[in-house]
Amino acid sequence: MNTTIETLSHYLCWGVGGLVLLLVLLVVVPWLLGVRYIPHTSIGLIEKFWSGRGSLAEGRIIALNGEAGFQADILRGGVHLGFYPWQYRIHRQPLVTVSEGKIGYVYARDGEPLPPEQTLGRVVGGNHFQDARAFLSSDSQRGRQRLILREGVYALNLALFVVITEDYVYSGPIRDSEETKYNEWQIQLREMRGFDPVVIGFGSVPNVQVDMEVDTNPQSKLLPTDNLGVVSVQDGPAIESGDIIAPEVHGHGGAGHNNFQDPEVFLALGGKRGKQLQVLTDGTFFINRWFATVETQPKTVIPIGYVGVVVSYYGTHGEDVTGQGFRYGEQVESGQRGVWRQALPPGKYALNPYAQKVELVPTVNFVLRWITGRIEMHRYDEGLNSIELVTADAYEPVLPLSLVLHIDYQKASSVVQRFGDVKRLISQTLDPILTAYFRDVAQSSSMLDLLTKREEIQKRATEELGRRFQDYDINCVAVLIGRPESKHLAGVEDPIDRLFDQLRQRRLAEEQKETYVKQQEAAVQLKQLNEANAAAEKQKQLTEGRIEIEVAANRGEAQLAEAQRLSKREIALAEGQSRAQEPLGKGEASKIAQVGLSEATVSLQKIRAYGDPRLFALNLVAEHFAQSAQPLVPERLLVMGGEAGKDGDSPVVLNVFGQLLGLLLSEKAGLGITVGDTKSLDELAAEIRAASATAQPAATV
Repeated sequence: MNTTIETLSHYLCWGVGGLVLLLVLLVVVPWLLGVRYIPHTSIGLIEKFWSGRGSLAEGRIIALNGEAGFQADILRGGVHLGFYPWQYRIHRQPLVTVSEGKIGYVYARDGEPLPPEQTLGRVVGGNHFQDARAFLSSDSQRGRQRLILREGVYALNLALFVVITEDYVYSGPIRDSEETKYNEWQIQLREMRGFDPVVIGFGSVPNVQVDMEVDTNPQSKLLPTDNLGVVSVQDGPAIESGDIIAPEVHGHGGAGHNNFQDPEVFLALGGKRGKQLQVLTDGTFFINRWFATVETQPKTVIPIGYVGVVVSYYGTHGEDVTGQGFRYGEQVESGQRGVWRQALPPGKYALNPYAQKVELVPTVNFVLRWITGRIEMHRYDEGLNSIELVTADAYEPVLPLSLVLHIDYQKASSVVQRFGDVKRLISQTLDPILTAYFRDVAQSSSMLDLLTKREEIQKRATEELGRRFQDYDINCVAVLIGRPESKHLAGVEDPIDRLFDQLRQRRLAEEQKETYVKQQEAAVQLKQLNEANAAAEKQKQLTEGRIEIEVAANRGEAQLAEAQRLSKREIALAEGQSRAQEPLGKGEASKIAQVGLSEATVSLQKIRAYGDPRLFALNLVAEHFAQSAQPLVPERLLVMGGEAGKDGDSPVVLNVFGQLLGLLLSEKAGLGITVGDTKSLDELAAEIRAASATAQPAATV
């Protein structure tokens, strides 16, 4: 059993040994015979240990003529013969890959040294650095190169070239002191996004979320913007002394440097290092960042209602177009250095902000507020405050006001030339003039004038300030004064408010007076209206009355005539009857006299029967009162005054009506009265008339 195991082990050892020997024969022997295999994903760099042609010249590291050292030619993918290990060493290196849309930068280890005024090696032949022999044979220069590599795969001699891409530094088999420098360059280029082309018209916008897992294309993170590119060239001759920006260069016959993408043509056309007057507009540009850097700036936008006055820092010295009378600087034609006479109208312009500065000048009416804490959107009045005044009557108000201005677009350049910009015009000229003017007005006016004569002060200020501002090419449209205010003092009554109260009371009193006058006029008008209405209402009655008066007058005249006729007839009849009755009357008279005597005799007998004539009279009066149609108690009572008794003891009332009644009774009874005796009756009538003059009406019962 043991013998079998030993036998198997012996054969196994011989098998392994044979296999190793076979491998040695297949690999080592071809290697010793100079056979070399290069994969198609790599290249082979040839390093020659010794050569009969000697060593390389001083300063060279790449052999062109078979000298010892790294050879200019490279081995591409495949099998190569004759590279014996005692004379050659083959270094396998990867192919250089530049990603799509990216840029690769090249550094050459060999070539002519760069002159002091040159930063990058010139562009020479060599099929984009893939032909090292052609590169070194064409007056090439060592160092960083102007030519860049675009996307693709390149077979470069990495012993001669170092290629820096965004993801990898292809430095080859040489380990020199510059290796750390290559990494630093890669970091710098990555920070300035030098591996990406320059994109104008697109830019990153903050606060825009991009899903990096879905879309990894950096271009998708860019959104449309309105900008331009300012180019700074790092290579070429310096600009002239006194210039701050390099001039724009153009090729002959339409040929050009393709917006700085062809550095060699740019320099051949006379381009110089420094900031360039020419700018990049919308587009994508593959520019070598070692040759030129690009700074994005917004385009110049002149909105409607403004013009842009161009102050150019570049150009030839121009002739002044303002004349000898204008002593505030010079204006030049467009394209020359200085303030351009022709302002730019509203629009969008791709101007280099380092070469031209545009000052916006409003051409429509704009308002400036001298009001503390109030600022318009244009912000020209930023820093303006309400004006502090002192009036003639020692008030200290703070006056807020607004100023409406207009600048003629044809004079916009003169305004900028005088003051630099509109804000400096306002702060250094308009503000002092306006403040001084209103302080002068306040010193010659009372506080009440500022409150009540506002319109007059505004009109006068507009005219006066308009005249002053014309000297500065400014049109004053209107001056608008606000309500004067007092400085805020805690716990102190505002004197302006107190003055307002007094003014308000005064105006109220005047309004009341005017109201009373109007009311009086209204009352007069109302009276006249009422009279007219009453007259109109009574007009019919007045007309009817006048007619009735005329009718009555006519009727009265007729009745008077009739009465006169009847009276004459009655008189004639009466006279006839009287003459006819005269004899009869005399007979009746004698008869009545006899009857009267008989009645008197009867009455006398009745009186005697009563024994006292007063009782008979009283009975007679009672009968008359009983048969009277008049009321027993009179509605009115006439009381007659009397004289006091002679002794003064008690007044004696002389009742005239009592006496009359007594006389009537006596006469009725025939006591002491004879026919034809009327003296007592006449005297009594006279006394009645005298008493009636002094009679006083009695109260009605």
